[in-house]
Parts: sequence; structure tokens; C-alpha cells
Amino acid sequence: MKFAHGARVIGVGAGLPQVVVTNFDLEKLVDTSDEWIKTRTGISERRIASDEETTSQLAIAAAQDAIGFSGINPEDIELIVVATSTPDNLYPSTACMVQGAIGAKRAAAFDMEAACTGIVYALAVAQQFIGSGTFKCALVIGVDIHSRFLNWSDRNTCILFGDGAGAFILQATEKNEMLGTYLRADGTGGHLLHIPNTGSAYPHAGVTPPQATHGFLEMNGRAIYEFAVNAVPEAVRAACAEAGISVEDVDFLIPHQANMRIIKSAAERLGMAAEKIVSNVGEMGNTSAASIPLAMWQAIRRGQIKEGSTCALVGFGGGLTWGAAIVKWTAVDQRQTNADEKTTKKEAKI
Repeated sequence: MKFAHGARVIGVGAGLPQVVVTNFDLEKLVDTSDEWIKTRTGISERRIASDEETTSQLAIAAAQDAIGFSGINPEDIELIVVATSTPDNLYPSTACMVQGAIGAKRAAAFDMEAACTGIVYALAVAQQFIGSGTFKCALVIGVDIHSRFLNWSDRNTCILFGDGAGAFILQATEKNEMLGTYLRADGTGGHLLHIPNTGSAYPHAGVTPPQATHGFLEMNGRAIYEFAVNAVPEAVRAACAEAGISVEDVDFLIPHQANMRIIKSAAERLGMAAEKIVSNVGEMGNTSAASIPLAMWQAIRRGQIKEGSTCALVGFGGGLTWGAAIVKWTAVDQRQTNADEKTTKKEAKI
């Protein structure tokens, strides 16, 4: 799709819980082992939110980090889109809570839910608003606290998930660097990954004692694996075609961090070398809508992704949903730039 205006990512940020839970910690809770978990998932540890930490707090932290990276004024933000499946409350939206906390007084704000693919959907929506000329600057956040909805006696699910938030800031630009997107869904597969007993289909207000039980995440692991290893290559190829590039032109694949076996299998089907894969699943686990921006944030911080890198961001998750976005990374951390300038000026005086 052609847009009247271009867009580019100018900032990235993260918001993470303080508590780190290792595989050895989980050995004390459920019948599992460090070796069993790492062999099947590639995960060694994950961040878990404390009772005092909320989805909105993590989202606000990620937003502030991204704002610092980009060097913009919060009042320059005109749109906030938060992708989450685990908001603090049904309303107000997490996006509105972020808007109020960061002082983005001019911004429209809303949440959207596409499970682990949510951040890709949110990026595509923000690009549409910028491309149409409606807004010039957008904050996009992926955030989830799935630990609230895990059955900690089910070793097939509780070992997988971590909590966190990741954020992007998009800005209108003459040269478009959001090169192509692709979004899909298949509602017939919704039962394969879901959290029952958590919506209006299970009313409990005013009932004493409550008749609805707390909902825990349920997943058909084998079916999701088969879905994911096919959905990722499909989405990447389609987004590349939209961008007018080949898969070989992609410098880095940044997939949803669900499971290292899925990531490797999907990359092999794309013919992508291991050095092109960006992953933090080993230390973060599956952070749902936050996983792609968190993986990108870490790769930029360690110098893996450099200016000019073409990145394929690809997600898949409950719904079922899947999608990809091709992004050229050209931003510079303004905090580091300002620090370098101060150092240069100080050295000049000496």
C-alpha cells in the first residue's frame, strides 16, 4: 500500500519487572528441571511482575525509555496505541493511563488486542495514521503480564512466559522506512491458545459466592508449533513482497520470542542464517506483545542492529493472529549523542 507520507521508527524503549525467576526457581514449584526447559524452549530465566507492578506501570516505563531515546517532547506525541491482552482493567485503557502519566496532552489513545502479534498490528495501525497525514508522531507499546494468568502447576505453560513492556516511537518523514506490513487472522483456531473465564461470557459480578473461576492460560502446544513454523515464513515473505525486497535483503529477523525451537525452525524455512536471528527468549521468556520490541531494544543496545539495518519484525499468537513488518533502522540514541557532545565540549575546554 502506498501512503501520502512516510514513517520511520525514531525510538525504542523497555519496561521490565525487577524479579528474575530462573529455571531452578521453577524446579521448586513444578515437576520440571533446568535441562528439560532449556532443551524444549531455550529459556533459562524470565522476569515476573510483583503484586505491586502493573501492566500500565511497565508500559509507562517503556514509553519514558523510548521518549528518552528519541529525544522528543512528550507533547509532540499525537497518538498512543497499546497492544496488550492483560490490561489493568477493562477501562480506562492502558493507553489512556500512559497518556496521562507521560504528559502527552495532545495524544489520542486506545488499546488493541491481537495477543502476541499485537505489536505488529499496532505498528501497522500507527503507520496508517501517519501515512494518511492524520498524525505526525505516534507511540506504540506492546505490554503483557501473563504471569497473572498462569497455572503454576502446569509445567507445559508456566515455564514459557515472562512479563514486560517494549515501545516504539514513529515519526512522519519524507523517506519512508516502514517498508511493508502484512496482517492475518484465523478465528477458527482461537481455542488452541486462550484464557477462558475472563470476559463477559463468564459473568460473576454480584454473585455470592462467585460462580466463575479464575482463568488460566490454556494452549495446545503441538498445534501452535505447527501453526507458527508456517505462519512466520508466510508473513515475512508477504511483508517483503509488499516492501519490494527479497528475504535475502533482510539483515535481521526479529520474531516473537515464544520458543527457540519455533524460531529456529521458521528461520530455516526462510533460509536465514543463524547470525541473522535476533533473540532474547533465553533471558526473557515469552513476553507476548512485548517480545519483539524488547528483543530489538536489546539488539540495538549491544550493537547487533546498526544504522541502516533492514529488520523483519514477525509475530504470531492467539486469535489466531500473525503478521510482519519490514523496518529499516536509522535512529540514534539521543541520550548517548548528547552525552558524547558534552564529553567533547568538556575535553575541548581542557
